[in-house]
Amino acid sequence: MARISVIVPVYKVEPYIDRCVKSILTQTYTDFELILVDDGSPDNCPAMCDAWAEKDSRIVVIHQANGGLSAARNAGIDWAFQHSNSEWLTFIDSDDWVHPQCLAKLLDAAAQNGVDVSVCGYAETTGEEPAVDTEKAVALWTPEDFFIEKNVNAVVAWGKLYRKDRFAEIRYPVGKIHEDEFVTYQILFAVPHIAVLSEPLYYYYQNPQGITKGSWNSKRFDAVEAIAEQIRYFETQGYHAAYQRQLWTFPDIVCRHFRAFRRVDRVSRQEYARYREIKRMVKRVLHRHQAELKLSWVRHDSLFLELCPVRAILFLHTRSAILKIKRLFGRKIT
Repeated sequence: MARISVIVPVYKVEPYIDRCVKSILTQTYTDFELILVDDGSPDNCPAMCDAWAEKDSRIVVIHQANGGLSAARNAGIDWAFQHSNSEWLTFIDSDDWVHPQCLAKLLDAAAQNGVDVSVCGYAETTGEEPAVDTEKAVALWTPEDFFIEKNVNAVVAWGKLYRKDRFAEIRYPVGKIHEDEFVTYQILFAVPHIAVLSEPLYYYYQNPQGITKGSWNSKRFDAVEAIAEQIRYFETQGYHAAYQRQLWTFPDIVCRHFRAFRRVDRVSRQEYARYREIKRMVKRVLHRHQAELKLSWVRHDSLFLELCPVRAILFLHTRSAILKIKRLFGRKIT
């Protein structure tokens, strides 16, 4: 059996799936199995996956009813545990693709340094393949340093090679978007060190139709929930620097989502219920950590307007009156 299980969720990516699969099948490291999970895609993707499986015996295709990205990744993980003796897992999104040496370098970095997780850099692209210097050295990072310094790369599921046993008791939350923000940090912080390759071996396609690129909806609040869970985890596990970072950024992230919610013309009852749920959760987080947070009525006005509307309106009217008085007297406004 293969040493690496490559899991690719597939849903409505007909223009991109061939590019993704080709980049995997042409890897310089060949001891892998490719698990294509058709998540009930309504286009030609299911047939395209089956056609690829007929061409290459390393490909396994799973067809299932649509359940979202988490359900698709979970199906791939479950298959790897139930039907394969592979040692490693990696995830590639079906509209992305990878450098020919991606698997080889990730595996070599993990094996040479005796770690359970290796990470490569990534390049954002609209379709052109970036030039890559593949001769850069591998560095060992603690999970906390990596999370703080490379926060985007630290929360995504892709661009990493994981020892399969790390997923023995962890799965992605079904029904959530930003699903990797609920899971990846738990995998990283469960190991003492991570092998990090700085070169961008993963090509992240800026898909205008991607899950997080469309019009705003209440599922975007999942990101707020994920960060609240990270704050709780880092606090209880004693990762003070990571805890401080996420706590201090939490109000700004909440403000951004509340402002986006208020810009939506019409919301359903379900979306409004989700908003109220998130609002209660945010209140609990801010109340618990109020001594450490330094909230500004000016910078976080939308946050106060959501959580304390009467007090916020009084403050803003009072501040406006004070500014008018200062102008009348010709005093410098600060």
